[in-house]
Amino acid sequence: MDIVTLVPQFGGLLWTLVAFVIALSVIVAIHEYGHYIVGRWSGIHADVFSLGFGPVLFSRTDKRGTQWQFALFPLGGYVKFRGDSNASGGTDGDAMTGLTADERRSTMHGAPLWARAATVAAGPLFNFALSIIVFTAIFMLRGVTAEPLTVGELQELPVTQELRVGDEILAIEGEALPPFDREGAFADFLDSLPEQEELSYTILRDGTEQTVTGPYVHLPLASQVVPLSAASEAGLEDGDVIRAVNGTPIVAFEDLREIVEGSEGAPLDLTVWREGETLDITLEPRRTDEPQPGGSFRTVYRIGIAGGLFFAPATETPGIGTAAGSAVVQTGEIIRGSISGLWHMITGAISTCNLSGPIGIAETSGAMASQGTESFIWFIAVLSTAVGLLNLFPVPVLDGGHLCFYAYEAVSGRPPSDRALKVLMSIGLTLVLGLMVFALTNDIFCP
Repeated sequence: MDIVTLVPQFGGLLWTLVAFVIALSVIVAIHEYGHYIVGRWSGIHADVFSLGFGPVLFSRTDKRGTQWQFALFPLGGYVKFRGDSNASGGTDGDAMTGLTADERRSTMHGAPLWARAATVAAGPLFNFALSIIVFTAIFMLRGVTAEPLTVGELQELPVTQELRVGDEILAIEGEALPPFDREGAFADFLDSLPEQEELSYTILRDGTEQTVTGPYVHLPLASQVVPLSAASEAGLEDGDVIRAVNGTPIVAFEDLREIVEGSEGAPLDLTVWREGETLDITLEPRRTDEPQPGGSFRTVYRIGIAGGLFFAPATETPGIGTAAGSAVVQTGEIIRGSISGLWHMITGAISTCNLSGPIGIAETSGAMASQGTESFIWFIAVLSTAVGLLNLFPVPVLDGGHLCFYAYEAVSGRPPSDRALKVLMSIGLTLVLGLMVFALTNDIFCP
């Protein structure tokens, strides 16, 4: 990625910055509100709740005496509790002097250990809660595939297509479809189908069973183009059908996958069908480190498109419990994958270029926003989980570092000394700044 190439594209750059600021502001607001509201419930008074840093653009003070404000630089935020010397939470000795017992109890530094720990932990936990709520809502809106498998939406294709919306698919090539609840059975069934351009479908239409002709189930169809991928930058779009690679016709998405994985990054000439027109597109597959079920990673070549059925199946709305359970699993997978990825980068098993900095995150924000509201909100939820996880790392200046200090206090019966805190906070700040510089370097120099 070359930062210089962004400069002339002012419209795209502005859109990227706006999307990034919106995403970051939502995540920061939720994180800091977690600190604020749990602190308030715990009896700790907040003097300032700020979105952004620097000169204050707008502020108001509520009936509890908390100043709510927007600051000039929208790249973060903070809650300054009573007794704090600054936004990072240092102790203001002068402000703490002469306080009554009740007044001291309302400060961050005079509150019981449980109240301080709960207030600090609330920020990351609210980030996780935001992710779970968003994922739950999206899963309910998307729905789950209805059974029996029913055609919900069709698009124009370059092959014979006799199915209609509302058709219930009973069998393909004479083989009855297995039930969805038998794990892996449907995928195995699709893999067993003959790889040919046309298949026979036994369907139920208007109460009558009949046989029609339709395409191969897993056409080399781009059901989704990944933002900032080789496919996206080469001009591929959702709905494109790849008809040939390097002049060789292909029928199945798996054919495309095998060719891409075996390319070793060499340029591929794609013959693409789009809304009745044939286009020639050349792109270069990129090395990608993909997480595996066991927690390891596999390095493969990808162009950045997702496949799927040639039609959109009809869906039904899941119960909120089912959707919430899937949302918790999704959030857990992001956390697991992030930890695994970081560990594999540290050990050198995968490239450190997998770590994105502010430029990469901003570009992804803009790309996801350009794909639509749902994609952008999904990205916010993913980023919220990542921010919550990062803040739980046991590094001084982060929430996880403060929780480590509180754990030490719980065991030893006293907090770390002021001198030790200053040294540890300096080390933590150096580590965080070093990580930011490293990630920014990745944004600029990694391919």
